[in-house]
Amino acid sequence: MSFQDQIRSLFVEEDRIPEEFRIEEIHQREYLCNGEMRKWDGPVSEVYSPVCIPTSEGLKRKLIGTYPLCTEAEAMDALAAAEAAYDNGRGEWPTMSVDNRIKSLEKFINKMQEQRALIVKLIMWEIGKSYGDSAKEFDRTVEYMIATIEALKDIDRQSSRFEIEEGVVAQVRRSPLGVVLCMGPFNYPLNETFTTLIPALIMGNTILFKPPKHGTLLHYPLLKAFQESFPKGVVNTVYGRGAVVTPGLMATGKINVLAFIGSSKVANDLKKRHPKVNRLRAVLSLDAKNAAIITKNADVKLAVSECLLGSLSFNGQRCTAIKIIYVHKDVADEFLKLMAEGIEKLKVGLPWDKDVKLTPLPEPHKPDYLKEVIEDAKANGASVINENGGTISESFVYPAVLYPVNDKMKVYREEQFGPVIPVVPFDSIDEPIDYQIDSPHGQQVSIFSNDAKEISSLIDPFVSLVSRVNINAQCQRGPDVFPFTGRKDSAEGTLSVHDALRSFSIRSLVATKMNDTNKQIINEIVNDNDSSFLSTKFIL
Repeated sequence: MSFQDQIRSLFVEEDRIPEEFRIEEIHQREYLCNGEMRKWDGPVSEVYSPVCIPTSEGLKRKLIGTYPLCTEAEAMDALAAAEAAYDNGRGEWPTMSVDNRIKSLEKFINKMQEQRALIVKLIMWEIGKSYGDSAKEFDRTVEYMIATIEALKDIDRQSSRFEIEEGVVAQVRRSPLGVVLCMGPFNYPLNETFTTLIPALIMGNTILFKPPKHGTLLHYPLLKAFQESFPKGVVNTVYGRGAVVTPGLMATGKINVLAFIGSSKVANDLKKRHPKVNRLRAVLSLDAKNAAIITKNADVKLAVSECLLGSLSFNGQRCTAIKIIYVHKDVADEFLKLMAEGIEKLKVGLPWDKDVKLTPLPEPHKPDYLKEVIEDAKANGASVINENGGTISESFVYPAVLYPVNDKMKVYREEQFGPVIPVVPFDSIDEPIDYQIDSPHGQQVSIFSNDAKEISSLIDPFVSLVSRVNINAQCQRGPDVFPFTGRKDSAEGTLSVHDALRSFSIRSLVATKMNDTNKQIINEIVNDNDSSFLSTKFIL
């Protein structure tokens, strides 16, 4: 049996799938707008899993459900609802006290946890993520929300006092910005979406939430939780083709914040459609082509271990993945040999298989694209150095290590976002530095060396080229308390538990001159609890 046939044989009949992981089709015919679960009788989009099922016509991606394919009209209704709920900052939600907004989010978290089993299963089936990683994504999202609550309490505590300078007394707090259009990515459809949606929400903004193209159904079980936890119009869903429903929303000029995780091309197009760009705040996590640099002084075994994780976790479909590797020629042979051996040990399978590391890809056209970049690299002088590298069977693509890669190849420039690992040999350390200087991306880099002076000579140039330098470790986002951002076309704004709260709010202050009349007014407002903003209430 050929290796391709071995991979094909992983796709089994439904009755051979473990019962606890089988899924019934979910046909969503409602969406959340203005506090109502509105019925939808129009066109729908079919959701096909990357998991294929044997049929009389060969292997076919399994249909797992459908969701509303709404139009610009429904998107505009959602915008109107969010606007009304915000009411120029006078709505119930933006004027609500911080402790009551926290209670609303805590209610949502409890309701969300009731849906854990179904959401984890939908992550697996919709995007092909392993059971372990799907469960981890759910749990990490809950942990993120709890950490966000604690961070907001901390910010509010620091703001619960008055400051006196030069005869002026003032209280400085953070206030919301308005209507937020929130769009998350398919690779972390729950976690990455909520790392913008939740901080935007808890700061008092109202939300238009468009689920990602792949990973849409998994949000359906949460719509009731949103409806029951927040005032009407605070959270509204936008379904439909992005090219149909989002340009019109931006063109109204009524979107105050664009929270988007995806490609810089789409982000640029959306921003340009806003008629008053200076009024638009953008919180963006975009393209990345993170490099790993293996110097001749590296612990090669450690570098291989970290690069395998960095380049192939969730099949390399992460913005923080290592997407190009520079290896010094003196250690290239050893590195490539160990990489090939390491890939061979990774288990290929379906999302519910125990210890699976390589799973099917959710994007239908991705296997063809990866085949194209592999063939292009081979035509320009590279070879696939690992056995069976680049083998494709339906939605599976077996990892391919390409070497030696040069600047004539697509994979040198383009973000492959999949299990293809380009390796570039170098003599001078200036070569990877020059690559980063010329790159349109600037998210992270990983440096592998046991020479402290060599590392220090690389830290200083790279901290001005990327936002995070990892020493003898893969590129990654976490821990969530660390700032997550990028330079150039890789990001706008900063996401971490604390930074995200700041990104979706603005510092506002109430100030007055220190005299007896004003002191009496301020004390009366505070003592009578007449203002949510002007308050010395301390949240424990």
